[in-house]
Amino acid sequence: MRKGIASAPAPLEAAAPPQPEDYAEFLRLALPQQAKAVASHRFGSERVWLKKAGPRHGALRYHLLAAITRLLRLDMLTPVRNWGGEVAIATEARRLRELQGAGLRVPSVLAQQADGLLISDLGESGRPPVVLQERLDQAAAAGPAALLATWREGLFAIAEVHARGTYLSQAFDRNLVECPDGRIGYIDFEDDPGETLPLAACQTRDWIDYLHSTAMLVDAAAPHAAEAHWHEALAPASDEVRQRLALAARRVRWLRHLPRGRRWGRDTQRVRAAARLLARWYAR
Repeated sequence: MRKGIASAPAPLEAAAPPQPEDYAEFLRLALPQQAKAVASHRFGSERVWLKKAGPRHGALRYHLLAAITRLLRLDMLTPVRNWGGEVAIATEARRLRELQGAGLRVPSVLAQQADGLLISDLGESGRPPVVLQERLDQAAAAGPAALLATWREGLFAIAEVHARGTYLSQAFDRNLVECPDGRIGYIDFEDDPGETLPLAACQTRDWIDYLHSTAMLVDAAAPHAAEAHWHEALAPASDEVRQRLALAARRVRWLRHLPRGRRWGRDTQRVRAAARLLARWYAR
């Protein structure tokens, strides 16, 4: 058990596989004892994750971001409200079931109640999954070729989601994980862009999220070589998605002139790097 969490019920040790009612009872008992919003637990031989409903989120931040997207005239960047609380729990459970039903690698919903969710871990045989963000940092240290190969895995993981007619919630590198068998899985679905945006906008948003979270590494290492991977991954995308990306590239070009330097914050540098890459890749 992680430090700071009160002792939870003893792990169930049974020869037979756990049944749905076993997971539900574990969730019922462990939830009030967990202090953190998200924590891992041992359930017999399994590692499971318990997500606890937190307080509802305020709306001010979303209104500010929405004003910025209206200024840019880019609906696909409209902030998606994460309501927090029990709404976020219900949204995550629903989206996990939808994506799993589409054949994608996401945690399984083991048990659910209004204020908590118990989901499986994407590891296996004691081997945990590795967040793609960590893999990218390691690859960047090994050189441009290693970075591009890892970055390409993320691109095609997103392309696989879109090929199945769906979308993610926040397609940042921190929400893509490499499972022990090498396949990419997906986590974190507390909000649903599809509640307010059409499918093409949701899918465009996925590409922009991924680029935003990885652009600093790519722009510093191999911006020209990355272009081929970007367009290769986008080749099966709908015309509307590709048109939306080209439009976004035109409308955020000016952001590539944002100031350099750490004093302006990491988020500013991410936006600047993403705008630089999009301007370069859609210059024609």
